[in-house]
Parts: sequence; C-alpha cells; structure tokens
Amino acid sequence: MEERQMPKAHKLIVNNRKTSMVTGVLDVLSFDLNEILLETEQGMLMVKGTDLHVNRLSVEKGEVDLAGNIDSIAYSSVNQAGRQNENFFTKLFK
Repeated sequence: MEERQMPKAHKLIVNNRKTSMVTGVLDVLSFDLNEILLETEQGMLMVKGTDLHVNRLSVEKGEVDLAGNIDSIAYSSVNQAGRQNENFFTKLFK
C-alpha cells in the first residue's frame, strides 16, 4: 500500500529586499554569496543577489531564513507526479 503525503504549505516573505523567510523547503541544494538554490514544495527556488547568507535552516520544519541584497527570485517547476523527470537545476547541480 502506498502512503500519500500531503505537501506542506510553502510561503515566501521578502522584507525590503534584505531578508527573506521561506517555508515548505525540502532541501538546500547550493548556496554562495551570489546565489541560493532551494528545493521547495512548489518547485525549485533560485534567489540571486549579493552578500547572501543562510541565517537559519530548520530541516525538520522546512524553514530557511535568508539575508543579503536580494536582486531576483525565480521558480522552476518540478514534476509532482513522482518527480521522475529531473528538471534543469537538478541536473545542473548533480
């Protein structure tokens, strides 16, 4: 019997382009001072900017707090039906 898990809620809050709080985070795939790549319940989330930092990470709660100068935020979709088709970002960072 297959157990079906309900997706967690995903929320993205940006304050004055300096700080951000993200919920529904499944994994932090990569991060450096100019780019942070997160896997969320709603797809891949790429945050670009300068002097970016991951201030707090709670894997159990699926929460991440970011700080720095946020220039852009972009999503790419993820195949929710089992995620059999890997997307561009997943292939790029393997």
